[in-house]
Amino acid sequence: MKFAADPMIASAAMFPTAERPRLGERRGLHLVPHMGDDERKRKGDPGGPGTAVITKTKPQTKRPNLYRVLLLNDDYTPMEFVIHVLERFFNKDREAATRIMLHVHNHGIGECGIYTYEVAETKVTQVMDFARKHQHPLQCVMEKK
Repeated sequence: MKFAADPMIASAAMFPTAERPRLGERRGLHLVPHMGDDERKRKGDPGGPGTAVITKTKPQTKRPNLYRVLLLNDDYTPMEFVIHVLERFFNKDREAATRIMLHVHNHGIGECGIYTYEVAETKVTQVMDFARKHQHPLQCVMEKK
């Protein structure tokens, strides 16, 4: 029995007619038949053998949407409670908390902070639960920035 120069390429002597691989096919693998240069030119394929274009793309990460957490004024929640909420849930110092509380009191609404959706949603829920627990009607909402 004779073997081809490359043992992976099928030769007629290695296989009976029924098992014989087609032209350009290796045993166990499927290969595209090799086109000659004249065939490639006729088909409009500009690349020669062994040519490839490698493009390196940098993945683009999109910044998350931000949401404003707002406190709404009411006539029943004590100012000191609002200051306590701002200090506890929004990590504001006494001066900043007082400034925000007065803004809410004078303008009817005030911004506590800007966060991603999940963080903003958590802060709104925490403030609302804390206000209900202490029997205050304080309202906290979030809006897309």
